[in-house]
Amino acid sequence: MHYDQSWMGYGLVGGLEAGAISAAAALLLYLVFHAIGRKQGWSPLRVIAIAFLVSLLLTASGDLWDLIYFNYANMNSIQFLKARLAQVHDPDNIGQRVFWEMLGALVGAGLGWILSGGDWRRALRGD
Repeated sequence: MHYDQSWMGYGLVGGLEAGAISAAAALLLYLVFHAIGRKQGWSPLRVIAIAFLVSLLLTASGDLWDLIYFNYANMNSIQFLKARLAQVHDPDNIGQRVFWEMLGALVGAGLGWILSGGDWRRALRGD
């Protein structure tokens, strides 16, 4: 699902903006799923995974689909390819934007775990 990306920058700036959107979405989703999962007895890893995947579905699915589509679809004509590329914001850096969206979603879900009282010091020690 594409959201309005017309206001976003190009290149690295646009990738970082897309990653920040994914991080914010993952953080909010983690807090929502943490409240639900506490009553259901879910582990923190399950909540992180659900928040990560749902945030990717909401924020990165359009760019990820375009990335896969342009690599594997059979483009029969140059006109069709030009028309399809015109619909995409910054097609030159779509892979970079997908990378930053995935990284942002992971960071946002992890930050949600830390903010909700996750024992990050114990996790870093490996206990």
